[in-house]
Amino acid sequence: MGTEARAGRRQLLVFTSVVLSSLALGRGAVYTSEPDVRVPEDKPAKLSCSYSGFSNPRPPSYADRVTFSHSGITFHSVTRKDTGTYTCMVSDEGGNTYGEVSVQLTVLVPPSKPTVHIPSSATIGSRAVLTCSEKDGSPPSEYYWFKDGVPMPSDPKGNRAFSNSSYSLNKKTGELVFDPVSAWDTGKYTCEARNGYGMPMRSEAVRMEAAELNVGGIVAAVLVTLILLGFLILGIWFAYRRGYFDRTKKGTSSKKVIYSQPAARSEGEFRQTSSFLV
Repeated sequence: MGTEARAGRRQLLVFTSVVLSSLALGRGAVYTSEPDVRVPEDKPAKLSCSYSGFSNPRPPSYADRVTFSHSGITFHSVTRKDTGTYTCMVSDEGGNTYGEVSVQLTVLVPPSKPTVHIPSSATIGSRAVLTCSEKDGSPPSEYYWFKDGVPMPSDPKGNRAFSNSSYSLNKKTGELVFDPVSAWDTGKYTCEARNGYGMPMRSEAVRMEAAELNVGGIVAAVLVTLILLGFLILGIWFAYRRGYFDRTKKGTSSKKVIYSQPAARSEGEFRQTSSFLV
């Protein structure tokens, strides 16, 4: 009998979902009586695996915290990293007979306090996305939203209290999307994480304000920009008229200097060391 872990987002152990399942290849068969095992963290876990039709099965070794037996394996103490799918494989020494079965192990961990990202303001008529997540829950948490302490239904149009709002929410990802935002959407929003184990955990309440597009403010900003640009152009024109951009320097004359080396003269003659002309 052997066991191997298959990679996934988390390391999990999985068997089939029936009460008693088996898979037989050749004349051997492998069975599990509990294909879906759920155990709290730091508790022992037993993954059952039995077989028939094998003359001499070969059990490989595993970690020190796991005990092997002819009826399966037992974890002395599971952690959240042990969540995953495990496969029990049995074969005889000749390799002519082979069988396997899988068991799902879910290590139960309560959710932690979720983190939310909620805009403080949103423009009416635009799209706004609110997000919620937590990283500890096993199995993964589902997310529920509240507005001003009132649970938000999946379909706002089917609830009179939320019929004026247009949104969609995804319990798996924790996204709450307003498309479009309405004036009614102003309020305090809270997210709650639940995974069926331990107490549900709720985030802090964050207020989102739905506001009209400030057309007057935009027009005023454009006017101020145009006025400043006009002053800049006027200043450049004034400097040009005053001659600040005229680079011509008046009242200066060019000078020419000529240097020449003295010719060789005999002794006694006058020697000119240098000459120049200005």
